[in-house]
Amino acid sequence: MDEIVAYLTGIPAWYLATVDEKDPAQPRVRPFSFAAADAGKLWFVTSRDKDVWRELSAHPKFELSGWKPGAYWIVVSGRANLADDAQVSEEVRQAGFAHMVGIGEAHDSAHDGRLAFFSVSDGIARFCDIDGSERRISF
Repeated sequence: MDEIVAYLTGIPAWYLATVDEKDPAQPRVRPFSFAAADAGKLWFVTSRDKDVWRELSAHPKFELSGWKPGAYWIVVSGRANLADDAQVSEEVRQAGFAHMVGIGEAHDSAHDGRLAFFSVSDGIARFCDIDGSERRISF
Protein backbone atom coordinates (compact mmCIF):
# COMPACT_ATOMS: atom_id res chain seq x y z
CA MET A 1 0.00 0.00 0.00
CA ASP A 2 2.82 2.40 0.87
CA GLU A 3 4.33 1.97 -2.59
CA ILE A 4 1.01 2.87 -4.24
CA VAL A 5 0.55 5.99 -2.09
CA ALA A 6 4.18 7.04 -2.59
CA TYR A 7 3.78 6.80 -6.36
CA LEU A 8 0.47 8.70 -6.43
CA THR A 9 1.67 11.44 -4.10
CA GLY A 10 4.95 11.71 -6.01
CA ILE A 11 3.27 13.02 -9.16
CA PRO A 12 1.26 16.25 -9.49
CA ALA A 13 -1.96 14.50 -10.55
CA TRP A 14 -3.38 11.27 -11.82
CA TYR A 15 -6.65 10.71 -13.60
CA LEU A 16 -9.64 8.87 -12.17
CA ALA A 17 -12.26 7.45 -14.55
CA THR A 18 -15.87 6.75 -13.62
CA VAL A 19 -19.11 5.84 -15.37
CA ASP A 20 -21.71 8.58 -15.71
CA GLU A 21 -25.14 7.11 -14.97
CA LYS A 22 -26.71 9.82 -17.16
CA ASP A 23 -24.63 8.57 -20.11
CA PRO A 24 -23.20 5.13 -19.25
CA ALA A 25 -21.60 4.76 -22.69
CA GLN A 26 -19.33 7.74 -21.94
CA PRO A 27 -16.60 7.37 -19.29
CA ARG A 28 -15.69 10.50 -17.33
CA VAL A 29 -12.11 11.34 -16.32
CA ARG A 30 -10.79 14.01 -13.99
CA PRO A 31 -7.54 14.80 -12.18
CA PHE A 32 -7.06 13.74 -8.56
CA SER A 33 -4.07 14.40 -6.33
CA PHE A 34 -4.76 13.17 -2.78
CA ALA A 35 -4.07 9.63 -1.63
CA ALA A 36 -3.41 8.23 1.81
CA ALA A 37 -2.98 4.83 3.42
CA ASP A 38 -4.56 4.22 6.80
CA ALA A 39 -5.86 1.16 8.63
CA GLY A 40 -4.78 -1.04 5.72
CA LYS A 41 -6.90 0.92 3.24
CA LEU A 42 -6.20 3.30 0.36
CA TRP A 43 -8.11 6.58 0.78
CA PHE A 44 -9.13 9.39 -1.57
CA VAL A 45 -11.10 12.60 -1.03
CA THR A 46 -13.54 14.58 -3.15
CA SER A 47 -16.60 16.75 -2.53
CA ARG A 48 -20.19 15.58 -2.33
CA ASP A 49 -21.24 18.38 -4.66
CA LYS A 50 -19.08 17.10 -7.54
CA ASP A 51 -20.13 14.86 -10.40
CA VAL A 52 -17.50 12.29 -9.43
CA TRP A 53 -19.30 11.67 -6.11
CA ARG A 54 -22.63 11.25 -7.91
CA GLU A 55 -21.05 8.91 -10.46
CA LEU A 56 -19.31 6.77 -7.84
CA SER A 57 -22.55 6.61 -5.85
CA ALA A 58 -24.32 5.09 -8.85
CA HIS A 59 -21.38 2.99 -10.13
CA PRO A 60 -18.62 2.51 -7.54
CA LYS A 61 -16.16 0.83 -9.92
CA PHE A 62 -13.37 3.14 -11.06
CA GLU A 63 -9.94 3.11 -12.61
CA LEU A 64 -7.14 5.63 -12.31
CA SER A 65 -3.88 6.08 -14.13
CA GLY A 66 -0.83 8.25 -13.69
CA TRP A 67 2.66 8.50 -15.11
CA LYS A 68 5.97 9.62 -13.70
CA PRO A 69 8.23 10.82 -16.55
CA GLY A 70 11.24 8.60 -16.97
CA ALA A 71 9.59 5.79 -15.02
CA TYR A 72 6.76 3.30 -15.29
CA TRP A 73 3.08 4.25 -15.00
CA ILE A 74 0.43 3.09 -12.56
CA VAL A 75 -3.10 1.84 -13.12
CA VAL A 76 -5.32 1.26 -10.09
CA SER A 77 -8.77 -0.27 -10.34
CA GLY A 78 -11.28 -1.06 -7.63
CA ARG A 79 -14.54 -0.13 -6.00
CA ALA A 80 -15.12 3.08 -4.08
CA ASN A 81 -16.38 2.42 -0.55
CA LEU A 82 -18.32 5.63 -0.04
CA ALA A 83 -19.79 4.45 3.26
CA ASP A 84 -16.28 4.37 4.74
CA ASP A 85 -16.43 8.17 4.97
CA ALA A 86 -17.87 7.73 8.46
CA GLN A 87 -14.83 5.65 9.48
CA VAL A 88 -12.00 7.76 8.08
CA SER A 89 -9.39 8.61 10.69
CA GLU A 90 -8.96 12.13 11.95
CA GLU A 91 -5.42 12.14 10.55
CA VAL A 92 -6.59 11.35 6.99
CA ARG A 93 -9.51 13.76 7.35
CA GLN A 94 -7.18 16.61 8.37
CA ALA A 95 -4.68 15.80 5.60
CA GLY A 96 -7.44 15.60 2.97
CA PHE A 97 -8.92 18.89 4.11
CA ALA A 98 -5.52 20.63 3.99
CA HIS A 99 -4.91 19.20 0.53
CA MET A 100 -8.29 20.30 -0.84
CA VAL A 101 -7.85 23.83 0.54
CA GLY A 102 -4.31 23.86 -0.86
CA ILE A 103 -5.58 23.20 -4.40
CA GLY A 104 -8.16 25.97 -4.14
CA GLU A 105 -11.26 24.17 -2.85
CA ALA A 106 -13.42 26.08 -0.38
CA HIS A 107 -14.20 23.96 2.68
CA ASP A 108 -14.80 25.31 6.17
CA SER A 109 -13.08 22.55 8.12
CA ALA A 110 -12.00 18.92 8.01
CA HIS A 111 -15.55 18.13 9.10
CA ASP A 112 -17.26 20.19 6.39
CA GLY A 113 -20.18 18.02 5.28
CA ARG A 114 -19.28 18.49 1.63
CA LEU A 115 -15.92 16.71 2.05
CA ALA A 116 -16.23 13.05 1.13
CA PHE A 117 -13.61 10.41 1.86
CA PHE A 118 -13.72 6.97 0.33
CA SER A 119 -11.59 3.88 0.58
CA VAL A 120 -10.92 1.26 -2.07
CA SER A 121 -12.01 -2.37 -2.05
CA ASP A 122 -11.13 -5.10 -4.53
CA GLY A 123 -8.13 -2.95 -5.44
CA ILE A 124 -5.48 -3.91 -7.97
CA ALA A 125 -2.49 -1.69 -8.68
CA ARG A 126 -0.51 -2.39 -11.83
CA PHE A 127 2.93 -0.89 -12.28
CA CYS A 128 3.41 -0.95 -16.06
CA ASP A 129 6.54 -0.49 -18.16
CA ILE A 130 6.94 0.53 -21.80
CA ASP A 131 8.37 -2.92 -22.58
CA GLY A 132 4.98 -4.47 -21.79
CA SER A 133 5.94 -5.86 -18.41
CA GLU A 134 3.90 -5.14 -15.32
CA ARG A 135 3.85 -5.90 -11.63
CA ARG A 136 0.54 -6.29 -9.77
CA ILE A 137 -0.40 -5.63 -6.17
CA SER A 138 -3.82 -6.68 -4.94
CA PHE A 139 -5.23 -4.95 -1.90
